[in-house]
Amino acid sequence: MKRNHLSMAIAVVFCMAAGVASAQDSTGQTSNPQTKEPVQRSGPSSTSNTTTSNDTKRAQQLDTVTVQAQSLSLGDGLMSVQTAPKAVSTISRDAIVKAAPGGTFVQMIDSIPGVNASTDDVSGLANGNYQIRGFTSDEIGTTVNGAPINDSGNYKVYSTEYGDTENMGDITVLQGYPDVDTPISGAAGGAISWVTIDPSHTAGLDFAQSLGNHDYRRTYLRFNTGDLGPVRAWLSYSNNTGDFWRGPGDLNVTKVDGKALWTIDDNNYISGSVQYNRERNYSYDSLTKAQVRTGGYFQSYDEPYSPTDTYYWKLHTNPFTSWLASLDGEFKLADSLRLSVVPYFWYGNGGGGGGYKFTESTVPQNVIGVADQDLNGDGKIGGTAVAYDVSQTFTYRPGVIAKLNQDFGMDDSLEYGFWYERARQQQQEVFNPAVGGEPSDFWGDSNYIRYSNGVIQRLYREYTNSEIKKFFATNTWTPNDKWTITVGAAYLWEDRAGYDYENWGSYSTPTAKTNQFGGTAEATYHKVSPTAGVKYQLNDENQFYIGAGRTYRAPINGSLLQNVAVADNPKNLANAAAGTYQSKPEEATTVDLGWRFYADRFSANVDAYESHLVNKQISGYDVNSGQTVYLNLPKMHMRGVTAEGSYKFAQDWTLYGNYSYQKAILDGNVATFGDGTYPTEGKTFLNTPKNSGYVRLGYDHGPFWASLDAKYRGPIWGDWSNTEQVGGYTVFNLNAGWKFDDFATWLRSPYIKLNVFNLTNKRALTNANNIGAFLASNPGNTIKDVNTGGTLFTSAPYYSLLEDRTYMVTFGISFF
Repeated sequence: MKRNHLSMAIAVVFCMAAGVASAQDSTGQTSNPQTKEPVQRSGPSSTSNTTTSNDTKRAQQLDTVTVQAQSLSLGDGLMSVQTAPKAVSTISRDAIVKAAPGGTFVQMIDSIPGVNASTDDVSGLANGNYQIRGFTSDEIGTTVNGAPINDSGNYKVYSTEYGDTENMGDITVLQGYPDVDTPISGAAGGAISWVTIDPSHTAGLDFAQSLGNHDYRRTYLRFNTGDLGPVRAWLSYSNNTGDFWRGPGDLNVTKVDGKALWTIDDNNYISGSVQYNRERNYSYDSLTKAQVRTGGYFQSYDEPYSPTDTYYWKLHTNPFTSWLASLDGEFKLADSLRLSVVPYFWYGNGGGGGGYKFTESTVPQNVIGVADQDLNGDGKIGGTAVAYDVSQTFTYRPGVIAKLNQDFGMDDSLEYGFWYERARQQQQEVFNPAVGGEPSDFWGDSNYIRYSNGVIQRLYREYTNSEIKKFFATNTWTPNDKWTITVGAAYLWEDRAGYDYENWGSYSTPTAKTNQFGGTAEATYHKVSPTAGVKYQLNDENQFYIGAGRTYRAPINGSLLQNVAVADNPKNLANAAAGTYQSKPEEATTVDLGWRFYADRFSANVDAYESHLVNKQISGYDVNSGQTVYLNLPKMHMRGVTAEGSYKFAQDWTLYGNYSYQKAILDGNVATFGDGTYPTEGKTFLNTPKNSGYVRLGYDHGPFWASLDAKYRGPIWGDWSNTEQVGGYTVFNLNAGWKFDDFATWLRSPYIKLNVFNLTNKRALTNANNIGAFLASNPGNTIKDVNTGGTLFTSAPYYSLLEDRTYMVTFGISFF
């Protein structure tokens, strides 16, 4: 969007606010007072906070804190009443509807204590980075409407794929450890859950249009069927586009989401949901500190085009299509027995692109990186050319979670069930011609570069079949109104089997590094993970709790299959070690100790925690084979304190704040194949600030609302050996809006919203992205291999950057 157009749009926000009143409710939908919603128990698709799903009848009837909470205003929706004996935080819809419409759940959770999140682009068009108490995002389980969305192979979460904020109901973070029924095999740390909103009773069409700088444009439509007998549903569409705020490139994401609800009766219902995503994005380049100093803050991949430049921006892409379909059946089988069933299917297809140098040669040979083809379009075969290199992943992932809740009188409740999943994942890296730097196929699905024998050249090909069986049970006991005791356990069994072949189809000489190498492998992982917690309700305002849980994370598919491939490399001098080494499952033990206070004007929560993580999985570069290998760090300790509070100091004013003190310390030295053992004992884990905090001041009166918030994140280390640090920073954001009266009976709930990010135009490095940066710098070679005293391999960390000041204006209205 051009700057003069943007300025005009911002002015309209405040000019139109001169004499109108409000009618939009907190859900962004018009409520119908004539329609009575049946009383139904919560399910995994109706609330993200399922920590109370096994409450006893006594707890349901006598939980005075929950009843009292209906009249509380907690942090403008950033804080919610909790009753579980563990660390839990929930962001309600009151806060979500005021956020930027294209934002992802990663951007939403940055206000939660213990969470440090960032993104390359605040439009929501780029994936984000986050840590919770020192656990990385791939160690944190994530679900949508009760179905898992962590990648079945590497456990990563790509937040851009999921959800428009108009469709988000609430978001819950379990900072320490997940519930035993969470359908995630890769959660060594906590869990994140969020749900989509239930369909409205009133038919209509919701429309929103957003505009912003960096040519940001977003169109959103949602059709609501209203009540069709016992069934109601909605279907939404959004198209989100924007230019890069630094360097050349653009982003385009299209989403189609939907949800339907069949209310059988007051105690039984079935809901179904779907999330479809199609991304045609380019990628931001992560930068080292030296690059920022020499090339400037706003650089990214290269422009203009150079025939031998693998960093040309059009080669660095991120095409991806995915969809998730799930059902949630909630049934009352008897007065004391309830059943919940969540079947789901996840599909993904796409990956990331880059540049790869090829040699053009008319000599028949089947060697990776050599082609008998005019790749650069200069009319001859010979010399060097840059090709489009696409790493692709195809995933089919069906599964089901089923559980029963059984009451034994008023004071005892048992929840038990199972989770089953069988995921298949195919991964490969192929090449396409890129004449003038333009990929011949953006998605990399055709026009492949082949060997002289006609076989498609693949840098690697990997297949994984992952079968998971999990059985769980939790017992909750409330001997009286003050005490709640929970005990649970889960048994996880996972089998990974498949193959990994590098330089697929290539052969030259028996000992050549470009020859195909690899093999098959299979491993089974299983463990019992117990949890326990006690809560003491002193009175209506005060509760104390202590909880403990053990988690278990099966190794990623690459740690099993790629280590096998590295061992088979004919040039690998360390193949004996690689061949016998297998990554061990990660295990963590966490204890939470806390106090919660809820009152009419002021509420607070303080939590102290300690976690011990063993066998943290890490990756490193093997200099002998030129491949990535996976190893384990024996021990890691995380401990700290988080505190949050909400104060409604006047009728229309709310102040919310939180503070986190955290330490994530490595207990052991990192030993890698080929490049030495690094002195990481006692060092702080990268991307983990010791201090962080968040403050929001909110005003809400009649049709107008506004909030000003600030997030502080302390300095972080960029490498494992703590030789490079980037400074802390504070970001200020402004959100404001006006809700108008209905224009007509068929033109309802108009509103306008302004979101401004990084008000002070702060510049900062936000996240170290190369997890294999064990030693950033070593002047004078003073840091030695702890075992041999030899020279250690150095690798400069590269970082994401904080986006400059960014504006978004959103106009919305409902028809019919």
